[in-house]
Amino acid sequence: MSEKSGNIKVVSDNRQARFLYEILETYEAGIELKGTEVKSIREGRCNLRDGYVLIRNGEAWLLNVHVSPYQGSGAYFNHDPLRTRKLLLHKQEIRKLIGKVEQKGLTLVPLKMYLKKGLVKLTVGLGRGKKLHDKREDLKKRQDKREMERAMKSY
Repeated sequence: MSEKSGNIKVVSDNRQARFLYEILETYEAGIELKGTEVKSIREGRCNLRDGYVLIRNGEAWLLNVHVSPYQGSGAYFNHDPLRTRKLLLHKQEIRKLIGKVEQKGLTLVPLKMYLKKGLVKLTVGLGRGKKLHDKREDLKKRQDKREMERAMKSY
């Protein structure tokens, strides 16, 4: 689950999001975290699967992302695992996202959480929900691609 490429270490990946949504654009955002949350994320103890991003009062918020309590500290210092966390984006990016989410009916989904130069970053995707036939089409394409690779391998 942790792949290192240069100075980036992927901590958590939301593969389900790419299946459920057609991702149109991606944005890199910082996250406002508490100390025990950072320690827990460094250990890879976070889950992005059910998470989503809302924009309220000109600020972006990450909701429903589970960051497990840190095991090294006592119960006194730990955080709420599902607490709402503020995302750090530029105002221009937030304004742009507000327009797209409200007018076009798109959704903001967390795609990947990683460590970059010691800081926790999140890739947020602007996506449109896929219909059932789109999902079937993707599965069929993937299966055809695998069969073609197998056929090429046997030659």
